[in-house]
Amino acid sequence: MRKIIVSEFISLDGVIEAPGPAHDFKHAGWTMPYWNDTLAQFKFKELFAAGALLLGRTTYDGFAAAWPKMKDVFADRMNGLPKHIASTTLTNPAWNNSHVVSGDLASTVKKLKAEPGQDILVFGSGKLSAALLKAGLVDELAFLVYPVVLGAGQRFFENNPHLALNTIETRDMDKGVTLLRYAVEAA
Repeated sequence: MRKIIVSEFISLDGVIEAPGPAHDFKHAGWTMPYWNDTLAQFKFKELFAAGALLLGRTTYDGFAAAWPKMKDVFADRMNGLPKHIASTTLTNPAWNNSHVVSGDLASTVKKLKAEPGQDILVFGSGKLSAALLKAGLVDELAFLVYPVVLGAGQRFFENNPHLALNTIETRDMDKGVTLLRYAVEAA
């Protein structure tokens, strides 16, 4: 069975999306000063270990506007992977190999997890991640914790259920960024 892995850039105060102008989806605005080769290598390995992406509508829209215009190995992988978008309003996604999940999210994700292949990666997509956590469908959380306090914005753990987590890995990612990987224990 494939795992659902939620991967987030997160501030020390739990913000995953800061308020303000639209951010750069390649580096997520406030994270840019900390971007480095160690982070790039981690994100590369993470993406190539996945067999599909599961995205919320807002993340999908930003990614679909940016990634098809890029040309490198990472962009080719992003553009080529199957993408499942949780949305009640999107009907005809234009980004290559994109499929809308508009019905019962939990049953659809359970079916996706049961398919053979590599794990399913969720980038960003805070509302979707919260819904997946509430449904008990997330297997792993991967946080790249940035040494900043943003004070406002969308917080990852705002309305999530009680979670028991087992540490898989902690690692210094240079420039003050720390990787925290957790297995989510079944309720």
